[in-house]
Amino acid sequence: MVRVSMSKPFAIQWLAEPDEHDYPAAGSYLNLLYPPKTARALVQKLKRAALTDFKSKDIFRASALPLLGRDNSHVRKDLKCIAAGQKLSPLLLVRDEAQRKVLIADGYHRLCAVYSFDEDAVIPCKIV
Repeated sequence: MVRVSMSKPFAIQWLAEPDEHDYPAAGSYLNLLYPPKTARALVQKLKRAALTDFKSKDIFRASALPLLGRDNSHVRKDLKCIAAGQKLSPLLLVRDEAQRKVLIADGYHRLCAVYSFDEDAVIPCKIV
């Protein structure tokens, strides 16, 4: 299990922009929910979107997704990155107005890791 000391001030580090490989990952997920043309258009909008910030707890509430535990291999990997001071990639989010929730097109495991570290942590995101 990854242990991160909570006794000293610690800031989660973020990249200035999402990793380039996050966009195809987002497209793969969005292709499960939308027709291919719509999914491609959403990915293009995400690429052009400006970064904004949201608290991890607010993203969770808006997404209505369950929190993956620290025992999840991807969450554990991201927790190790946080502990090592490595920069994480911002999240890619899509507003699903029909369902009145936010889709995490890319970054679900990062969100779970950050939330388990600090539920009030501010996370940079692109949202469309």
